[in-house]
Amino acid sequence: MASINEDFIQTGTKEINEPSWLSEMRRKAFSQYVALPSEVSPLYTKYSGISLLKPDSIQLASTNPADIIKPNDDLKDRLKELREGTGALQIGSAQSMMFVTDTVSRQGVIICDIRVAVAKFEELVKEYLFANPLNYSEDKFLALEASAFRSGVFIHIPKNTVVEYPIRIVTSLGEDGISLINRNIVGIGEGSKATVVQELYAPDVTNLDRVGDDHQRQPAHERHQDQNGILDQNQNHDQNSQQAYFELFETHVGANSHLEVVTLQAMGGDSTLNISNKKAFVERDAKMSWYIGMFGSQLSRCKTDSIMKGSGSSAEDVQIIFGIRNQSFDITSNLLHWGTNSRGRVLVKSVLKDSSKSLFKGMIKIGKDARGTESYLAGHAILLDKGSKSDSIPGLEIETNEVKATHSASVAQIDENQIFYLMTRGLSREGAKREIVNGFLEPLSRRMAPTIRAWINYLIENKWLGSPLMLRTDEAMEQILEVEKSRYRETQDLFEKHYKYR
Repeated sequence: MASINEDFIQTGTKEINEPSWLSEMRRKAFSQYVALPSEVSPLYTKYSGISLLKPDSIQLASTNPADIIKPNDDLKDRLKELREGTGALQIGSAQSMMFVTDTVSRQGVIICDIRVAVAKFEELVKEYLFANPLNYSEDKFLALEASAFRSGVFIHIPKNTVVEYPIRIVTSLGEDGISLINRNIVGIGEGSKATVVQELYAPDVTNLDRVGDDHQRQPAHERHQDQNGILDQNQNHDQNSQQAYFELFETHVGANSHLEVVTLQAMGGDSTLNISNKKAFVERDAKMSWYIGMFGSQLSRCKTDSIMKGSGSSAEDVQIIFGIRNQSFDITSNLLHWGTNSRGRVLVKSVLKDSSKSLFKGMIKIGKDARGTESYLAGHAILLDKGSKSDSIPGLEIETNEVKATHSASVAQIDENQIFYLMTRGLSREGAKREIVNGFLEPLSRRMAPTIRAWINYLIENKWLGSPLMLRTDEAMEQILEVEKSRYRETQDLFEKHYKYR
């Protein structure tokens, strides 16, 4: 990002009058961003797709988030649902719109813009960040997101609180071509339970213009960046530009609590990129569940670290990836066990068509004090066309005895014998492929709640048909949801037996 420098960092902090401790965190993170290569580990450099990112083509707003922008037609349905529940809507670099029901408000739940949280709930934000400090040297983009964020959502759920309905966070890049750097923080108190659903969207900036503009709509190639880094729609726009969503999403899971975070990445456009770092700090006897569906953008680079700090803590990371054309998915999922008797499990499955590709990187780390740990890490891919490609690099680092740790990986072309068999039963070749893919993904969807399964199946169906990647409450969604609610949720452990290390 050519526009990221010390002036950019300092300008943002001065505009919102940040406390000195946060400015110092930004400074330390920025120094690591400057020093680190795009891929820190030389083991992954050969396979990484991060070269698709062209820093000089990324433009960021030179000021802090602007006024609220009116949603376009595609986002009006999402806004209607949010108004009836609890959540946030952010469009481009504008301020987020927040919605909290009376019931949730009476429970003491806090949902607000990250800048508002720093101003109004400084001690609470500080408590979370100081309890679980980040290691900025582990990833260049983690350092970028921690140093240069201008927006994001802060969620605090008090002790012994059960939030019945999901909290929704809907984020869409704007039609002005400007990229975003967000920092989202979710803290859940002891004995509490909640679900956060995140939806990520992006328009095709080559065909659209700024949302909510009162002037005549113009294509993006007729707009240009002004001296402040903002696109002006009356001048020429570089058609080689990229639009990116950078995000640091961190969760702090209190003792005996359970937090589910569902991320549905459905970013449109052939020049959009999604680069995310997800962090979970899990305390004693608490559980963190990640459910991630990756469907959109040219490049998706998602790094998920589940840190099981407390005794009896557990984390689950289930991801589904569906790539077409020349999409690239760079997925990292790490299980870090520091507490005794902790349990971690990762299962990532990729479905790749055309010339799309995926890279799965994962590591199980078991510390010297983490006796009694059980951990499983798996990445599997199915290739639907000869031009698609997948690589898997799982690993283990174990520093103690009396643990169980296993990793597995597989990549295979779709079985022609299975296709032939299904075609003899009346299916077309394309229909046979879809049935095989459904069977491939079925073990993952069993672990999810019916509504989450319905959302993911809806996006898979839309992508297969070439329809827009946007959740809608339409007839197709209602039919899928009805089917999923009639199915039993899987309770049997789907993971393989472990090898035992002594």
